[in-house]
Amino acid sequence: MPVHHREIHRTHRIGWLRAAVLGANDGIISTASLILGVAASSASHGAILVAGGAGLMAGAMSMAAGEYVSVSSQSDTERADIERERLELAADEAHEHAELVSIYISRGLDRPLAEQVADQLMAHDALAAHVRDELGISEVLNARPVQAAVTSALTFAVGAALPLLTALFAPISGLGYWVAGVSLVSLAGLGALAAQTGGAPMTTGAWRVAFWGALAMAVTAGVGALFHAGGV
Repeated sequence: MPVHHREIHRTHRIGWLRAAVLGANDGIISTASLILGVAASSASHGAILVAGGAGLMAGAMSMAAGEYVSVSSQSDTERADIERERLELAADEAHEHAELVSIYISRGLDRPLAEQVADQLMAHDALAAHVRDELGISEVLNARPVQAAVTSALTFAVGAALPLLTALFAPISGLGYWVAGVSLVSLAGLGALAAQTGGAPMTTGAWRVAFWGALAMAVTAGVGALFHAGGV
């Protein structure tokens, strides 16, 4: 009797997970750093909130535009490669068949079996076989510009809202400590969650994101303090 078991793979999450983590991470770090920098210059509470709100909106739109352009470029390249492969198949199918055979041999099949596999796959869908096995493009990993743009913008806004809300409700005297503390805890949690979703060690993901976030906030706060000390 065959044994059935459920296999859990996470590769299908790579596209949206990358965009979501990048968006939320940037939202927290850039907005918290901006707030701390402005606060360190001894700006008013209102000015700090305006700067944080403007950073949220500008950052979300920037993330959406950047992701869309970047992933669209990847998608354009994939389409161009697929069209080139289509033309090559039409021009010299025998050569393309030999390419598939050599690929399967390099993966461990003996020549008779590799030729048989190439024969059957090309008979079923020659272009799909070459796109998958020669170009390495699959439905799971192919570029999705709109999905990446929307995910990045939304997660950036959510991430940026955390330090902004903290700045809104925290006492002005301890605003910097509150924003830094909440942001670092949020970054650590985000790193751990992303690592767990992707199947990586949670501790590594948490400290990696928190470390770079702390560094960014420290540098920006230092710049703000220098402007205040210089009387600007």
